[in-house]
Amino acid sequence: MTMTDTTDAAGTARQCIELAEAGSEMVRITVNIPEAAAAVPEIKQRMLDAGCTAPLIGDFHYNGHQLLTRYPACATALDKYRINPGNVGTGARRDEQFTTICKVAREHGRPVRIGVNGGSLNQDLVLAKMQENTDRNLGRDSEEILNDCMVISALESTELALEAGLRKDQIIISCKVSRPKDLIAIYRDLARRTDQPLHLGLTEAGMGVKGLVWSSASLGVLLNEGIGDTIRISLTPKPGGDRREEVYAACELLQALGIRSFSPSVTACPGCGRTTSSTFQELAERTQDYIREQMPTWKRRYDGVEALTLAVMGCVVNGPGESKAANIGISLPGTGEAPNCPVFIDGKHATTLRGTYDELADGFRTLVDTYVDTHYPRRDA
Repeated sequence: MTMTDTTDAAGTARQCIELAEAGSEMVRITVNIPEAAAAVPEIKQRMLDAGCTAPLIGDFHYNGHQLLTRYPACATALDKYRINPGNVGTGARRDEQFTTICKVAREHGRPVRIGVNGGSLNQDLVLAKMQENTDRNLGRDSEEILNDCMVISALESTELALEAGLRKDQIIISCKVSRPKDLIAIYRDLARRTDQPLHLGLTEAGMGVKGLVWSSASLGVLLNEGIGDTIRISLTPKPGGDRREEVYAACELLQALGIRSFSPSVTACPGCGRTTSSTFQELAERTQDYIREQMPTWKRRYDGVEALTLAVMGCVVNGPGESKAANIGISLPGTGEAPNCPVFIDGKHATTLRGTYDELADGFRTLVDTYVDTHYPRRDA
C-alpha cells in the first residue's frame, strides 16, 4: 500500500510503479476525500503509460459509498475496492451504505475485499456477544469473543454482498489483527467456515525486526497449512524509509516456503570470528541491491531468472560447500586465509577472483550478468 497523499497523482503513481517493480502484484491506495477520488483516474493512466499493469485497489473507510457514486471515473479506474464493514456507518445505515458500494462494484464488474480489522470492529456486534456470554454464562474470555466477532462480521458482510448482487468470485475476505496467535486462530476458523478467497496480514506488524518476525510467524504457519490466497506484510517504515521493504519481505516469505519465486536468492553466512573482514557482508549487500535493481529488466527479458541462486560466503568452513550448492557462489577468504576468492558455477570451480573490493564486486557482477544472459531464454527471442 502506498504512503503518498493520493491527491498527488504523480507521486502516488510513481510509488505504485516502484512497488509493482519490486514485486507487488497489486497496489492499494487510500481514497478518503473527494480530491483523492478525483485523482484516481490520472494515477491509473500514469501507471498504464509507464507500462505498469498491476491492479489498482481503492481503500475506502467511512465515505466510500459517497465517493464511488459521486466520482464514477474513480469507480471505473480502480480494479478492486476494499471495504471495512466496521467503518461504513452504524445501525441500518451500515447495511445500506455497504450495499451501495457492493452495487457499484457489481455495475463495474469489480471485486471487493471485505476487510475486517480488530481496531475498527463493529462495536454493536461485540457488545451483543459480550452480553450473550454473560447472560448464558458461556465462560468465554474477551479474546475468544473478539476473534469470533471478527469471523461473524466477515461472514455476515459476505452474505450481504451476495444479496447486493456480487458473485462469489468477486469477494475476498480478510480479518486482520495485531497478534500472531489471534490471527492464526481467526483464519483457521475462517477457512473451516467459508471457501471464499482469504487475504492474510497482521494489521499493524510493527517496525523492522519485530514486524518481520511477527508477520512471518503468523503468515508462515497459515500459508504452510494451505490457508491464504493473497498476503501483505504491513511494516512500519522508518521516517523516509523505503516502502518497498514490505514487498521484498512478502516475496521472501513466499519464496522461503517454496510457494512462489520472485527474485534470485542470495545466501550469505552470518559471520563469526573467522570473518573479521566486512568484505563478504559488503559484497552480499551489494549483490542483493544489484539484483533488486536489475529484476524489473530481467523479468521482462528473461524467462525463469527468478529461480537463480547465489551465495556470498565469508570463509573456508562452509564457503566452498555453500558456493557449490548455488548457481553462482563465491567463497571469500576468512581471517588469515590466502587472499583468493574461488567462484563456483553450477557446482564446478569456474575461476578465482583477486584484487580490491571494487574489483571483486565488479568481477562477481560480471559473472552474474553473463550467467543470466547465457542460461535463461530471452522472452523476445
